[in-house]
Amino acid sequence: MTDPTIGSLRANAATLHYEVRGQGPLLLLIPGGAGGAASFDGIADDLAAEYTVATYDPRGMSRSTLDDPEAVQRVAEHADDALRLMDLLSPGEPARVFGSSSGAITAVHLLTAHPERVERLVAHEPPLVEVLPDAPGHRALIARVQETLRSEGLMPAMAVFAAGMKKDGDTAEPKAEVELPPQAAARAERTMANLPYFLGRIVPSFMSYAPDIHRLEALSDRLVLACGQESRGELPYRPAAFLAERLGTELRYFPGGHTGLTTHPAEFGELLLKAFRVRPHVSTRVDARKSPVREVLAPPAAS
Repeated sequence: MTDPTIGSLRANAATLHYEVRGQGPLLLLIPGGAGGAASFDGIADDLAAEYTVATYDPRGMSRSTLDDPEAVQRVAEHADDALRLMDLLSPGEPARVFGSSSGAITAVHLLTAHPERVERLVAHEPPLVEVLPDAPGHRALIARVQETLRSEGLMPAMAVFAAGMKKDGDTAEPKAEVELPPQAAARAERTMANLPYFLGRIVPSFMSYAPDIHRLEALSDRLVLACGQESRGELPYRPAAFLAERLGTELRYFPGGHTGLTTHPAEFGELLLKAFRVRPHVSTRVDARKSPVREVLAPPAAS
């Protein structure tokens, strides 16, 4: 791996840790879940062959500290952090942006709030459950997770959360283990340390966020919605598929499941580069909500 240039940026009541590699147009990578800049270690060098690649720890995660550790977290404030990094590293020029999971929610808000700063966005499985017809059931799940966290602790709450992410009718049998790259295994301790903050602060705020769909319709030529080949039917998959159909855009498939970035870094990075080179197709139907989802990269066969 190439050693990145490391910096810190003062934001609103927080100090952000960021890392920069490569040269060229800015590509900002926004991590999701309990991960930080290290989530992109497996792909950052390959992307840096074409771009100035910026990664960072979101506020409150890992090396990005909060002035008030108890502060409520808001999607808009996290998007403002991303904007500050873009203003620092690419002033006056729009950037390409990739967001994964909760980081994709941040990126979607960034696009709708500051479209002039986003050249193109690839949003991988943003759990925007408020767009789904069964959103009330997912609100109840979030409430159960928070109550379990308060009454029973972290790991029981994580079990409730993980069960809610599975597709309907999924068995409890564990999937075959995937051997992780050494760098992924090495950052597991840091990820575990971030879990209480993620589950207690990020999940309830981010999964109650409702995007401006009308704004997304107007900006759909800059938005690439993506899902994992192995996550069809799971909760994080569904909002991206729903929005792709609503907006009349392609739904791109990346290797692996929700964490394909970690389990299949080489293939994931290659497809991400392709996604930034090609404009997403937008349906010309009058009512995009009735148009079929256009899928590329061969979705997984039904079992």
